[in-house]
Order: sequence, then structure tokens, then C-alpha cells
Amino acid sequence: MITAEHFAWELRDGVGHVTLTGAERKNPLTFESYAELRDTFRALSYEDDVKVIVISGSEGNFCSGGDVRDIIGPLTEMDMRGLLRFTRMTGDLVKAIRSCPQPVISAIDGVCVGAGAMIATASDMRLGTPRAKIAFLFTRVGLAGCDMGACAMLPRIIGQGRAAELLYMGRSMGAEEAERWGFLNRLADPVEEAAFDLAAQLASGPTFAHSMTKTMLDQEWDMSLPAAIEAEAQAQAICMQTQDFERAYHAFLAKERPVFEGD
Repeated sequence: MITAEHFAWELRDGVGHVTLTGAERKNPLTFESYAELRDTFRALSYEDDVKVIVISGSEGNFCSGGDVRDIIGPLTEMDMRGLLRFTRMTGDLVKAIRSCPQPVISAIDGVCVGAGAMIATASDMRLGTPRAKIAFLFTRVGLAGCDMGACAMLPRIIGQGRAAELLYMGRSMGAEEAERWGFLNRLADPVEEAAFDLAAQLASGPTFAHSMTKTMLDQEWDMSLPAAIEAEAQAQAICMQTQDFERAYHAFLAKERPVFEGD
């Protein structure tokens, strides 16, 4: 059973809702929330009642990234071993989001920057309001743009040249530009309502097959085309053994809409 101390968690009709908190500072991440989010997404592999995840922020913003007072300051006083322990932990959060079997939807309003932008990048889908502003701020604080997998994931979403511009410049990307470039799947306001509508559609679908789709989307990044085709052949053969596949077949014969149960 998922519980949370450093962010808000709710499970409703198969949809898990992660709400990043700390609205007075635009929902920053702390050492504790990084670790708890990482552990939560790891634990989701064993939560069969959670079908889809929605991530949002509190009170008009998504996430302002690592907290300046609680994280940035202490980092300036750490030795290399401590710094590497921290940067590996932040990367582990991205890996946990990518490896959990549930589709993850980020509902972005207002500020979505730094590590917050990387949480959104790691999500399977991103919806945003017209007020959303996304920025990968790492160079603005003297760091490289290659943080938490940004140089691997962002070019695959928006293209190499566009990703290079954002990662070098650290500039803000507005909502319309983010949608045009493909970072946002679409604009919606209120965005949480749209995200939960999408999540409900996914939760009512063949969730085992959705999990397999997510696995293949992730694993095929570094496969050759022949290897990917073979992996998909095996994945599809596994899905053909599910009850949901049979349910869809019988519903088709009966001219009814299939009711999937995720097995």
C-alpha cells in the first residue's frame, strides 16, 4: 500500500495521483521528497490496484526543481562522494518512473523547471495549461544540461537541435511552443481534469497490454530494428495469452464493447 509523507498521494478508481507540494515555493523537491518519490515509483511495480499515475503540482504550479535552500546550498558543501550519491539518487527517480509498469501522465500548470521538467520528461505523456512554462535551468546555475537523463530523453521527444537549444540556453519554453515541438501532447485547462479523463480511459483498457507497451517503448531505445521487431513479436505473443485478448474477441463477435480486467 502506497503512503506518502513528502508529497500528497491519492488512489481513486485505479488512478494514483501524486501531488507535489510546497506551493509557497512552487512545489520544490527536497532530499526527502526525491527519495520518497523514487521509492514510491519503485514500489508501484507491486501495486496491482494502481493502473495509471497522474503527477501534478499544487496551486497553479507543477514544480520549481531542487529547493535552493534545502538542496542547492548543502550541495556546495559536499565532497565528490556525497555529490555523486545525490546525482545518482535523482537519476534513480527518473529510472523508477520509466520502469514502473503504469503509464505516467504529467499535468503541468505554471512553473515546470529543472528537476520538475525532468519528472515531466520521464513521464509517458504530458498535458499542459496555456500558462505552463518549461525550462531545463541547469546551465543557469553553472551546471551541465546533462542532468537526470536530459540528453538522452529530451532529443527523442523534441529533436536534437531543439533539445540542444533548451539545454544550452536554459531558456523557458512556453506552452504553445512546447505543444508545437511535441513536448506537450496537448493543451488543456483545467489540466488535471483532462489528465484524469485520459487516465480513466487508460485504466479501463487492457492494462497488462499497456504495461507491455511501456516496456517496449523504453527497451527499444537502444535496440536495432531487427532486435526490436523480434522483441515485439515475443511481447505480442505474451499478450495473446491474456484473458483480455479473449474478451476483446468475444466482444467483437457479440458486437459489444470489450470490458477489460487487466489479466
